[in-house]
Amino acid sequence: MNFEKYVAHANEFLKELAEELGTPGDKNRAARVLRAVLHGLRRRLTPEEYMDLISQLPMCIKAIAVDGWRIDESPDKSIKNVEDFVHEVWEEDGRTAPRDFGNEEHAKEAIKAVLRVIKRHVSEGEIKDVEAELPEKLKEFFESA
Repeated sequence: MNFEKYVAHANEFLKELAEELGTPGDKNRAARVLRAVLHGLRRRLTPEEYMDLISQLPMCIKAIAVDGWRIDESPDKSIKNVEDFVHEVWEEDGRTAPRDFGNEEHAKEAIKAVLRVIKRHVSEGEIKDVEAELPEKLKEFFESA
């Protein structure tokens, strides 16, 4: 196993995200924001679709994506719009959410930053499959990223 390669790919991904978030060099914040968004997505998507999505991400990012996951959980259909998703991401980030996101508008922009980076690493077909599982308003938000 070449663990250094996996770490290098994850660090490149986090560096790219930190730059997209407007905080170059702050990979810790990028990792927290990424984790919160990925965990929010896994709450909303079917396990199969979530696994398809993360399968195209770097190995260490996959580990972040599945950390603490119970794969038998059903998708949370109560996450119906952008505000619901922002709330879910905020809750996933926990105590650091005020520092990482600031307010709802900044949280939306941070989520879009994560989505832009994910879209650069995941096939367009898979992104379309993810969007197809989302309610219309949330789908529009994802498409606008």
